[in-house]
Amino acid sequence: MKVVSVVGYKKSGKTALVSALVRQLSGFGTVGTVKHMGEQRLNPAETDTGRHFDAGADMVVGITGTELVSFARDSGLEDALDMLCDRGLDFAVVEGFKASNLPKIALGDIEGVSNIIFRVPENIDPHEELTASLVGIALAQPDRYTLEALVKKVRKNPDIRKAGAIGTFTGIVRELAGEEKTSRLEFEKYEPEASKVLDRIRDEIKKKEGILEVLIHHKTGLIEAGEDIVYIVIASSHRTELFPALSEAIERIKAEAPIWKKEFTEKEHFWVHDREHA
Repeated sequence: MKVVSVVGYKKSGKTALVSALVRQLSGFGTVGTVKHMGEQRLNPAETDTGRHFDAGADMVVGITGTELVSFARDSGLEDALDMLCDRGLDFAVVEGFKASNLPKIALGDIEGVSNIIFRVPENIDPHEELTASLVGIALAQPDRYTLEALVKKVRKNPDIRKAGAIGTFTGIVRELAGEEKTSRLEFEKYEPEASKVLDRIRDEIKKKEGILEVLIHHKTGLIEAGEDIVYIVIASSHRTELFPALSEAIERIKAEAPIWKKEFTEKEHFWVHDREHA
């Protein structure tokens, strides 16, 4: 799923631009949106869903004849994007969230905002030529994946009719190793070589007997303890072919892909590759 955010001051034309971008992107795939709503409450206390929520429910789902809406506690932008990704959507357009690290289309001379990839005047007419340019920018963004999104992608493969099993591997940041405590890891990829290596591993495993599909996604940047690092999803004809393929995939990623890891512990931080070869 490709993600872009539209940011600007109040009454700068964000919603009009988001709406125009959604209309254009819908011609290229499925689109979801996320809107920053400030402090307003969407399920007031006097509604049935509000009463459920105030009674202590951690999540409330309301269903009408044409819509489904959910209310959850302690959730934020990352949870919302993961939810859209889990649904298998192709694009997410975010309105607001100036402080996020998302790639941003900025309206006007907004200050103190990072990762601006395109800037337009406030309240600009979102004409077709402009939105077509913004679609090109959206298409150029890196893909965001969740494990559920990758499983959905595997299930769309026409060869899935021959499959008897889908297996997954999720690597996470281990917090405790003996007495040492790791707070987070940082990963850097040497591109485009890293992507070429991952593609080669995927293609070579996919050629093995009984393997129908192989998908690999390795995250970069800072990843906190307990969070996901890498996903591998494999579909196979039989389970006996599945488990060796999963094991080979993760071992080859660790051995062959130019992806470097920095570890942050309570006492120090260091590049793991440097320490292993010291």
